[in-house]
Amino acid sequence: MKRLLLILLVAAAVLTIGCPKAPVATRVFTDIPPQEAFNLIEDNEGNPDFVILDVRTPGEFAQGHIENAINIDYNSEIFREELNNLDKDKAYLVYCASGSRSKGAVAIMQELGFMTAYNMQGGISQWQQDGLPVTE
Repeated sequence: MKRLLLILLVAAAVLTIGCPKAPVATRVFTDIPPQEAFNLIEDNEGNPDFVILDVRTPGEFAQGHIENAINIDYNSEIFREELNNLDKDKAYLVYCASGSRSKGAVAIMQELGFMTAYNMQGGISQWQQDGLPVTE
């Protein structure tokens, strides 16, 4: 009986040593300037796992936004719920008018278990000052 137990322990040790470990997922939450955000958008063109998220009001959004952005109003009573319904494994570029609401949104996303969210510093105001494109 002791011999069988010893054989089982040795077999378990050999199997454990021989098995590769699962990769540890890295979470990314960082601030980036508009030009870096623009490059990120270009690098992810056509990537369904990359989302541009505008957290301004619908009125602000209608006045001009980054192409392909989706709008979820940071000031909405159901903002957190709407965020929680998004796919947490996708990468998000988040922006607002100046960078304050988007910074708050990224903090909430981190709390909710999202994997990757970039806050665009200076918001769409800085984006436009840098001469980057906006669509209506």
